Amino acid sequence: MLTRAGSERLEGAERYERQILLLGEDGQERIRDVNVFIAGAGGLGSLSAIYLAAAGIGRITIVDFDTIDPSNLNRQILHWSDDVARMKIDSAREKLVKINPDVEIEVIAEKIDEGNASELVGSSDLVVDAMDNFRARYLLNKAAIARNIPLFHGAVHGFVGQVTTVIPGETACLRCIFPDDPQEGVFPIIGATCGVVASIQVNEVLKYISCTGTLATNRLLFWNGADATMSEIRVERDPGCVDCKGAGVN
Repeated sequence: MLTRAGSERLEGAERYERQILLLGEDGQERIRDVNVFIAGAGGLGSLSAIYLAAAGIGRITIVDFDTIDPSNLNRQILHWSDDVARMKIDSAREKLVKINPDVEIEVIAEKIDEGNASELVGSSDLVVDAMDNFRARYLLNKAAIARNIPLFHGAVHGFVGQVTTVIPGETACLRCIFPDDPQEGVFPIIGATCGVVASIQVNEVLKYISCTGTLATNRLLFWNGADATMSEIRVERDPGCVDCKGAGVN
């Protein structure tokens, strides 16, 4: 995790006053010193980026290669009607610097693939999975394991969403939980489902950074908006997992 030398007074503390009451100045300083990688600037990525920027994350790196389509606008709230046909990363950066000018925003216009996933994650301190397909999620999972950084998974479908937190070498990874790719084409979704799931992901990120609360590790959390319920299932690390086998073993 990134650190800063010295014990200078936390700048802009007034912005984070209510947050500091909960996480403390030390927690806010750790949030300021972190580099978060967000994979995707769509439904989940929009909300994750907004709340992470508002929380004072020091550096946010967003990777997305797509342009904005009118069909995105019901859920991808970083992008507005005037943004149609623009690159999502350009629209995202424009909004985020206005939300919090103290946060450094880096955007990368690339598609995540086997050849670049680890390099894109780079020196980030953690990964937020805001993708819409498991092919890319598995690549992020492997990159996070290889670099020994946590991955915060979220996925949505219709009224339903799911979240889990992966700590390499300690918990079940994404491949442990989903050994096979649950392939699917275009799926239904309402914006509010993205909002709930991304909010939980950001909550997990802030808890991890500030060492507060209990993480959703070795659990798969489910939100069902159709009947307004939450549930979970316990998951376990697979000792034969092709992605994380051997991770954390000295």
